Amino acid sequence: MIIKSNRELKKLYHKLQSGDIFTGTLSSGHLKQSIMIDLLERGVHCFPSPLSQMLSSSKAAQAFVLKNKMLLDTCVIVRRTDLIEAINRYNKNKIGSVVTKEDHMHCGYGIRKWETVESLYSHMALSESSYPFVLQPFLENFTDIRVIIVKDYVEAYSRYNLNNFRMNISAGGASHPYKINNDKEKFCRSVMERGKFPFAHIDLLITESGNYYLSEIALNGGIKGASISRKDLDQKKQDMLENLANGI
Repeated sequence: MIIKSNRELKKLYHKLQSGDIFTGTLSSGHLKQSIMIDLLERGVHCFPSPLSQMLSSSKAAQAFVLKNKMLLDTCVIVRRTDLIEAINRYNKNKIGSVVTKEDHMHCGYGIRKWETVESLYSHMALSESSYPFVLQPFLENFTDIRVIIVKDYVEAYSRYNLNNFRMNISAGGASHPYKINNDKEKFCRSVMERGKFPFAHIDLLITESGNYYLSEIALNGGIKGASISRKDLDQKKQDMLENLANGI
């Protein structure tokens, strides 16, 4: 049995058996993790993979699982003890300004800059509800690249904002086509392989020295700077999911 929608999944959920297939992104809010685990335990195949769906919806999970692909000293802060440890490490490495990324917040709205990690700690003393979040050094100068990959289709564009360190187009940024080289494409595909993403929207940070790091990855994302239409991109994704399902 192949299920292609959340409505159909909900209707037939308790009839699913090992070997059945669900193609689509699960949209069950706070129950998502529990349902994904249950489907895995019951032997139901999911496309996109449960891992990619969980990573796509959580910046904190990405920073934990894909940490070795990200900017050095990027870490997940889950509790106050983690932040104290980060203060020691950041000060030892003479890291000044820092950036935090709020979990589950998109379009650049959850990104905040702090002059020091100590000022962040002072704020967090009064805001326990903000955990978990991602912490990383603030880069003064870098190139922000959005890469879209669906099987053999690859497109990239740079994003920039002269008035804001947030490069997201939805936050006031602009874009320009970017030709991605083989090394960067291989890096992106290695990130996808680690997170079991069948397709992805990947944000890269390229430093002044030419080093590049993963910023974020998602199964879906903005394409305002891309040449492909949303309709055509969605069709490519759907075709790929169907091919994966038929290959079982």
